[in-house]
Amino acid sequence: MTSAPSSSSVILRMTLVWGAVITGILALVGGVIGYLVAGLTGLASALVGVLLAGLFLGMTALIILIAGRLPPGPAQIPTFFAIVLGGWVVKLVVFIVALLLLRGQPWIEPFVFFFSVLASVIASLVVDLVVMARARVPYVGEVDLPTSVDPSEGGPGGS
Repeated sequence: MTSAPSSSSVILRMTLVWGAVITGILALVGGVIGYLVAGLTGLASALVGVLLAGLFLGMTALIILIAGRLPPGPAQIPTFFAIVLGGWVVKLVVFIVALLLLRGQPWIEPFVFFFSVLASVIASLVVDLVVMARARVPYVGEVDLPTSVDPSEGGPGGS
């Protein structure tokens, strides 16, 4: 018997799907604009910027989805936060290393790269906002509600 997916996993999956769609659109639009602004260097810069930002922003939702699959128990919450925090630290280190490796490359146009990353981050925030605003999240979690009591059995409201 499989349980219904939690509302947070549904939201995170929707975020991943829409984030991938927006990243694809931004790669296409950014690539064209980058090519018009700086030729092949601009095209490469825009594609690298959009894909790098999309990858790192999508990894957050993926890390939380993976950490959310932990079995219930006393160590579930600390382990969840350790996985999420560890994932963010790894992302930060890899992002800094990627920026250091890309800095000064002859095939990177800095302004095109910057604006493609900026557009990707803003688009990702808009996707997160829209997904959260449209999500149908219940006010209570997975709680078993009490069943109704027959008044003839002398329960609450009975004689």
